[in-house]
Amino acid sequence: MTLRVLAAMSGGVDSAVAAARAAEAGHEVTGVHLALSSNPQSYRTGARGCCTLEDARDARRAADVIGIPFYVWDMAERFDRDVVQDFVAEYAAGRTPNPCLRCNEKIKFQALLDKALALGFDAVCTGHHARLADGELRRSVDLGKDQSYVLAVCTREQLAHAMFPLGDTTKAEVRREAERRGLAVADKPDSHDICFIADGDTQGFLADRLGAEKGRIVDASGEVLGEHDGAYAYTIGQRKGLRLGRPAPDGRPRYVLDISPVTNTVTVGPREALDVHEIHGERPVWLGEPLTAPYDCKVQLRAHGEVYDCSAVPVGDVLRISLHAPARGVAKGQAAVLYDGDRVLGSATIAATFSASTVQAGA
Repeated sequence: MTLRVLAAMSGGVDSAVAAARAAEAGHEVTGVHLALSSNPQSYRTGARGCCTLEDARDARRAADVIGIPFYVWDMAERFDRDVVQDFVAEYAAGRTPNPCLRCNEKIKFQALLDKALALGFDAVCTGHHARLADGELRRSVDLGKDQSYVLAVCTREQLAHAMFPLGDTTKAEVRREAERRGLAVADKPDSHDICFIADGDTQGFLADRLGAEKGRIVDASGEVLGEHDGAYAYTIGQRKGLRLGRPAPDGRPRYVLDISPVTNTVTVGPREALDVHEIHGERPVWLGEPLTAPYDCKVQLRAHGEVYDCSAVPVGDVLRISLHAPARGVAKGQAAVLYDGDRVLGSATIAATFSASTVQAGA
């Protein structure tokens, strides 16, 4: 069946090959590049596969080679509100957000898809490395490039109008195919940094928007060990850059254990104090039938992070995830994505974490 397909073209090799495959499959494909900044020079520069002026030009050239119509859509205001401002607000609240996850949720599979459907398109095609099989979201065959984690915030209704042509292909194969197709982006490097932080200085970016606010760095007993200029500059599990006045009595390194925006306090302690045995997630999104009883599965707690055996069950509006072995450095604000094999069951935003002692105490 021929579909009207809107291909989101970032300017990178993945989205270019995905669009080419959709066109080759006989679909009526139109390419679109999303302009995400009203002042592109305020974002990073250079062709990096997403979000720059050079990337827009690369996307247009790829569309010309493929032979499909191409447009640039201005989504700067929506991106600033739903991704950039959300990023700042989450850090201010003591959480560690994933802006790429939020961009997929709010921009590519909400704003873009809504507009595409309103214009009569049947599906949105992207270069994500993930698979859709019988309506289910599954991991890519290239586990090193798998992006099912950042897509797990999408709803079943959104995925019903999604197309991921690269899920059965490794990244090396994508590059070779791009070269065969004459796409100039075949050797273009992947994008790894945050597109709206031009110099990569996240701490400086946050300081400009949140301002300096001195606070205390304490240990678990409350003893003051140092001072900081803003709790937002720290993340759970951080070891370097703590600027402590003195070493631990046993000489072992300290790590960030907790961030309290209310008291503007950062708590540090030994590495083993980072162990998390239970996670509570909020705003669960189910890609299959919602769980109604404890279910043994696996959970991934950050993009390209380790996967843990667990038991998960909804309790009211909270998804409770009990880990079979402890995880370390679990940050509130990240997504907890549940898997059954390579199939995504659902996701939730990490709202609270508990050690073995607090779990046993009935937390």
